[in-house]
Amino acid sequence: MKRKKSSFSELMQFAGKHKFLTYSSWVLSVISAALALAPFVFIFFIVKEVIEVAPDFSEATNIVFNGWMAVVFAIASIIVYFGALMCSHLSAFRIAGNMRKKAIKHVTELPLGFIGEAGSGKVRRIINESSRATETYLAHQLPDMAGALATPVGMIIMLFLFDWRFGLISLVPVALGFLCMFKMAGPAMAEDMKKYNGALEEMNNQAVEYVRGVPVVKTFGQTVHSFKKFKGSIDNYYKFCVSYCKKCRGPMLWFTTLINSAFAFIIALALILAGGEAVTQGVLLNFIFYVIFTPIITTTLTKVMYMSENGMIVADALERIHSILDLKPLPEANMSEVPQDNSVEFDGVCFRYSNAQTDALKEVSFKIGAGEKVAFVGPSGGGKTTVAGLISRFWDVRDGAVKIGGVNVKDIRHEELMNSVSYVFQDSRLLKASVLENVRLGNPGASEHEVTEALKKAQCGDIIAKLPDGINTVIGTKGVYLSGGEQQRIAIARVMLKNSPIVVLDEATAFADPENEVLVQKAFDELSKDKTVIMIAHRLTTVKNADRIFVLKDGQIEEEGAHGQLLQNKGLYTKMWKDYTTSIGWRVGGAK
Repeated sequence: MKRKKSSFSELMQFAGKHKFLTYSSWVLSVISAALALAPFVFIFFIVKEVIEVAPDFSEATNIVFNGWMAVVFAIASIIVYFGALMCSHLSAFRIAGNMRKKAIKHVTELPLGFIGEAGSGKVRRIINESSRATETYLAHQLPDMAGALATPVGMIIMLFLFDWRFGLISLVPVALGFLCMFKMAGPAMAEDMKKYNGALEEMNNQAVEYVRGVPVVKTFGQTVHSFKKFKGSIDNYYKFCVSYCKKCRGPMLWFTTLINSAFAFIIALALILAGGEAVTQGVLLNFIFYVIFTPIITTTLTKVMYMSENGMIVADALERIHSILDLKPLPEANMSEVPQDNSVEFDGVCFRYSNAQTDALKEVSFKIGAGEKVAFVGPSGGGKTTVAGLISRFWDVRDGAVKIGGVNVKDIRHEELMNSVSYVFQDSRLLKASVLENVRLGNPGASEHEVTEALKKAQCGDIIAKLPDGINTVIGTKGVYLSGGEQQRIAIARVMLKNSPIVVLDEATAFADPENEVLVQKAFDELSKDKTVIMIAHRLTTVKNADRIFVLKDGQIEEEGAHGQLLQNKGLYTKMWKDYTTSIGWRVGGAK
């Protein structure tokens, strides 16, 4: 069985050449911990000298020297510890940065359907929050751990160096404190930490979806209760946090009490040793030393407790990062075949989403000729968007084959496939960059003139005219924002510049107002010239001129044919057409 790597070993894999900084922080932290013990020894010498010369304090000639030595060692400890933190922070920031870079790079290599299935909020939190969770552990906990482990060694030596009886009694609350800490930070806490992060992750994901739906909530005057999943995730998070706090309340109370009660055990021992008689000078000296020295126990145990907790947080964070890194990209073709033409074919395709109970597509077969313009329509959940995604290989089919130009998409290299297919999404997103840079994403080597021509063909003239800096205007800054229809036209210009032979339009006019829809349709006409076009639509008027229309229902092709032919069949399409024409004829207050 393969031995599981420790969290530290996994983190060091992201460190690269900065590993030495982490190790240096350990060494410096140990030195700092050793230096921090020295002032207590010099303080003891001061107390010892004062008691020995009393009442003639003029004979205490070494007080100043011992005082300055205590200050020097304290300052030296601080300086060395500062150096340890400098090293650990530099390493921590680079490791966290490398984790984010690797995770993001891996996400770009995963099938495009991965984000849609996992949820953008969940993926964002895994990458950002999980990598951030390692920073505290690396920057503070690891050097503190080295110091916390070195400190007890020095403490034990010093505790037993002066009086073994006081040293032994000082360790009693330490042992009891450890038992309470194990109750909180033992194996059960690791499972609780997973549940906590899982609840937080789910709440974050649902929050993203809720924010996207705010316009609907505000329009209909609803509250958060209308989003049951979001409210449910908040309630689950609340219940878990409250129950976890109650579970830790007792152990934490006893832990705090015990680690701060070492002096009580020391006083009790001092009284026992005195036996009702006058306290001897030796017992008094040792008593004073241990009263001064034992507060270090509290600090050390507190660091160990938080170190244990953060270790579990990091272990869980790494597990979540690996939930992305362990996902395999779609297998790349060994020898890329080049499509012979722009045709698209589905041959007995079956597909099921992960964690789904039923197939999204069942034995779907059709062929779209090169240059043909077809549309996929049907009830929601029928499989229209799934068909579009499989053409672009957002996922791989379970059975059957998807072919472009007679070649299975699995045998076409990713770059070649992306050059062959352009995808206009239902809700196209633009980057916070200039219009020029956004459009040039379709063809990074395009000249400014070529970008301008693409914008012109995409009916974007009115958009560019109102922008303060024309195509060099940065979208999203200084009040420069575009409507959904305007963003869609910019996205179409990007696809035009890419100039791929196959274009997939997935509900591309869904969020466009009537005026923008007319312009978007004109842009589509320009985009569609000499290309194979596949349209996904609910608005049937946008597809009635298609060469062929495929009607999908429950993952299967129910009907196929031109608009007029399908109306004559009086099947599902006829019913959809009647329902659609009736719906657009309605006005507020009644039928037309």
